[in-house]
Parts: sequence; structure tokens; C-alpha cells
Amino acid sequence: MLKVHRSEIQVGCIVAEDIMGMAASPIIPKNTVLEEGHLEILQAFHITEIIIEKTKVDGSPFRSPLSSDNTNDQEETNQHESSSFIDLYLKTISEFKKEFMNWQSGTTVNVARVRELILPVIQTVEQNHSYIYSLHHYSTKKDYLYHHAVAVSIISALIGKRVGLSRGQVNQLALAGALADCGMAKVSPHILNKEQPLSESEFKEVKLHTANGYKMVKDTPLLKAETKLAIFQHHERFDGTGYPSSERNERIHLYSQIVGIADVFHAMTSERIYRSKQPIFKVLDMISKDLFGKFDIKVVNGILQILGDLRTGTSVRLSTGQYGEVMYTKPNAHTKPIIKIKKTEELVDLSKHKDMYISEVFM
Repeated sequence: MLKVHRSEIQVGCIVAEDIMGMAASPIIPKNTVLEEGHLEILQAFHITEIIIEKTKVDGSPFRSPLSSDNTNDQEETNQHESSSFIDLYLKTISEFKKEFMNWQSGTTVNVARVRELILPVIQTVEQNHSYIYSLHHYSTKKDYLYHHAVAVSIISALIGKRVGLSRGQVNQLALAGALADCGMAKVSPHILNKEQPLSESEFKEVKLHTANGYKMVKDTPLLKAETKLAIFQHHERFDGTGYPSSERNERIHLYSQIVGIADVFHAMTSERIYRSKQPIFKVLDMISKDLFGKFDIKVVNGILQILGDLRTGTSVRLSTGQYGEVMYTKPNAHTKPIIKIKKTEELVDLSKHKDMYISEVFM
């Protein structure tokens, strides 16, 4: 992390600590990716210094425009040596983007290279699940597709591990997650970058990505048959409402189910071109209620347990703006634990408050 003066801050920098004004809630929360509007807020509130991450959201190292070339070179060396999760994650995104652009140019999918990129970041998250709570913050509208692929890979691997798959199966599942949308490389860039909701004909073209993705990987010996099937099936739903084949129930492979729910979760929690991100715990609540019947209950419970099982003492911010800590999580209410409010010491059972939820987790 770096302490920088307001005059050094650039669009794309990532806030490493809450930026506080006069109120109890931060004016800019930790993990925010700074845009032009945020720079105006800092000036309006007379904030002179903030703490940022060493790596910008595009994976490049932060380089101060006020520093000398020698200092910049030294900073770049130090940042290259950094092994922090955010550095690893953003550099993985940057490299994955290069692979995707190769596919757009007609290059064959290099599965070995994708595996080489995603396994280190997955292993890091397996050692510390708390990293998963920050993934959605770094997903920008412009680079959503690449963030989505890596995040779906990570989340799928964690679910696979939770439901009892072997190491080799988890690795294959991770590849299915990373390559689930490789067929998007065949979609017109105009559609991929469109800022308004898609027309019916445009959506039909997008829906072809599952079949196109399967065609792109079907001949590689590095992926198991079930992994290739997951790329084809990840938009199928248990109740037959999915695509491309409207399959139902046990005809949808477990890998397909897992990648499918990871895909939905990350999409709903991320900033996209025509849709704003939603808080993790609000989305988990929607998955457990609104999407009931779309996925195997084992898969739903897997993602709820991974993300909703917060340890006692975990610091959180609620949708009301209040800060608190987790006191107890009921076995049947993973997304709605009992919270002790920091200022008042009041105990709030979120399961009894329909419109109140955790908006941020601090690890």
C-alpha cells in the first residue's frame, strides 16, 4: 500500500483504506476503483492524502507523476516483487485479457497457458477465503469479461472443493469456469461494448457463445469431457428455463451447475456496461430465494456456505451505513447473521429485518 497526495492520484487507482469525511460512513469506501467523480469528491472534502494499492485496476503498477524516473524504476521493482493478492489477481486479469484478444483474432485456445494463469490465484484464495469478498470491486465495465472469467474460475473451484471434489476435479472445474465464456470472443465487439440493453437478435448472438465455446475447446486433450460439457451447459437451469438445450435436473452436469451459479453470482455483484453491481449478501439472499429451483440445492448451499459463513468477530458494514461485527450465524440463515452494532452495542438479528443486509465485509 502507498500513501499518496491528492495531486498524484490517477483514475484506476484502488483505495486501500476507507476515506472518511465528517460523517460516520466513509465518503469513499475501501476497494473503490477511483474515477473522475471520486477525484472531485476528494477535492470538495479537502482530503489531501489517501492510502492506495500499489497496483492499478488495469494491472499496471502505480507510478507517481511527481516522482523522478529513478524513483519510478525502484517503485516498479518493489511492486514486481510484491506477492499481495491484489497484485497477483490484477496481473492475472491483464494476462487473461491478452489470451482473450488472441481468441478474437482466431488463435486456438491455449489451455495450458490458461491453467498456468489461474491456478496460482486460486491456490491463494483457497488459503484465505476473505479475498473473495473484494473480487467484485475490481471488475470494471470496460474489462468485465476478463474479471468475470477469472472470478468465476475462483468461485467454481471453491464450490467444487466444498462439495467434495478431488484436487484434479477442482482444477478441471476451475478451467471450466475460466473458459465458460471463451465463446464470447466470437461475438461482435459492437455487442460486447454496447451500453444499452441488447435487442432480441443481439441476445441470440450472445447465446451462441456456449456452443462456440465448446467448439473452441472440443479437440483439446487437456480438458476432460465433463469440463467441455460445463462450457456448453453453464446457462442451463434445473427447471428447464436455460439454454442452449433447455436441459433439466440430472441431465445438467454438476460442473455445469457449479459454473452456472458462480457465473450468476459474479455477474450480479459486478459493475457491468448496462447494470450496476449489487452487494454480495443481497445477491446471496436473492440466489437462495428468487433462484430457488434453478440450481441443485447442493450447489446453492455450497456458495452460501463459502460466502455466508462469516466468523464471529468479522467486521461488517450494513446497508443502513452502520458498522458492526458478526456475533453468530444461524445454520439456516447464512446471509443474515446476528450483528453487534459498534456504536450502540445493540444486537441486530438480520434474519428478522427483510430490507437490512451486509453491504461490506472487512477482513
